[in-house]
Amino acid sequence: MRDMPQDKTLDGTLELLSDGYRYISKRCEKYQTKVFESRIMLQKVICMQGEAASRLFYEPDRFTRKGAMPPTTLKLLQDTGSVQELDGEDHRWRKQMFLSMMKPQSLQNLSNQFAEQWLLQLEGWTRKKEIILLREMQEVLTRAVTRWAGVPLTDAQIKIRTVEFASMVSGAGSVGPKAAWGLLLRTQTERWAQNLIINIRETQTENPQGTPVEAIAWHRDRKDELLTPEIAAVELINILRPTVAVAWYIVFAAHALHEHPECRQRLQEGDSRYQEAFAQEVRRYYPFFPFVGGRAAYDFDWQGYRFKEGAWVLLDLYGTSHDPDIWQNPAVFQPERFLQNEINLFSLTAQGAGDVKKGHRCPGEWITIELLKRASHLLTNVMEYAVPAQDLAIDFSKLPAVPKSRFVMKNIRRVSKPAVKNTSRVAFDGYVQPGDFQFPGTPPLRENTSSASVSGLS
Repeated sequence: MRDMPQDKTLDGTLELLSDGYRYISKRCEKYQTKVFESRIMLQKVICMQGEAASRLFYEPDRFTRKGAMPPTTLKLLQDTGSVQELDGEDHRWRKQMFLSMMKPQSLQNLSNQFAEQWLLQLEGWTRKKEIILLREMQEVLTRAVTRWAGVPLTDAQIKIRTVEFASMVSGAGSVGPKAAWGLLLRTQTERWAQNLIINIRETQTENPQGTPVEAIAWHRDRKDELLTPEIAAVELINILRPTVAVAWYIVFAAHALHEHPECRQRLQEGDSRYQEAFAQEVRRYYPFFPFVGGRAAYDFDWQGYRFKEGAWVLLDLYGTSHDPDIWQNPAVFQPERFLQNEINLFSLTAQGAGDVKKGHRCPGEWITIELLKRASHLLTNVMEYAVPAQDLAIDFSKLPAVPKSRFVMKNIRRVSKPAVKNTSRVAFDGYVQPGDFQFPGTPPLRENTSSASVSGLS
């Protein structure tokens, strides 16, 4: 067996907090390796990066997610009893419940709800001096995903749920007051979700093929037993919260359009292939989730290194999506790279890797891709806006990262009609009104498409 490279720091916790998304990458470059051992929170941890590491980490049943995530992060992003914590056949069985919600028609319906809510809010934005895009997208997505999921909410409740979901995401990578606030709001959200599940079971006929909330309420485990209201509530939140987290990606899409105006022109030309390439490059280039943790399920050897049962391992998601051994000019934003080459399931790891049906890759990435494609159309063809002077720098030590200004827009107006007739597999006829969006049908996403939410990576 080979000796694994060692990070010389006695404990890397402070360096992790300061380097954030780049913690593993910087040390891989320093030690000229794709794997090294360090200490974080006084615990030994093996840090890995690259396609080979991705293939190892997402090999079914090689690692367990139990005990691999800090308790605060686990509570805010997944919570005990969620699909994230399951292994083997129990995980795959529960995963089928989520996959049933990701069929093309269902994705189409969510995208339509998103566009309709965007257009409804757009009318108000045109009357404001300026808006903060992150904040607006959080509410738009909360309105869209709750309608899609079959969760009835009043306008006042929408405001409350928006704050709750956004606080869970923003607090997941934090310590101190922000994390505590997120946990407090999470408790409130879970209580609401539990009451919703109980009410469905008491007032409705069993219908596991219904809306997403009904599918969760009536899901049965491998013993043919309904999930407890507590766990069903957790899984409902694990659909709603990560969809709201796409707000961060939409801000990055707007950031990319501002930094690379040539992308705006290409998107206005109506090439659906370029639209998907743009969405994928936003996911690859910008920081979303830094790494994912696991613990070795048993002893094994890999590339001459020994992994012992229970070993804590972190896979560098951000670094793998910027690995120069995989990507040409990884520090350059270049959507065209996705027009030129097919990529495998282990290269673009923004939100997980591997076969979504067999492992812990999150099916919610399909939601992310479709919403990013729709957002790129709305930003380039349905509205115009100015970007005033502001601090658009991205602090990679903050988890989740976002431009410091949260992306401010002003002088917003709606264009009289979309600039193109056909885009993103959507047919627009004339002036678009809320409710007018028509999808002729979204084909199934390719299994070899690089594509899964701060969803917690199920």
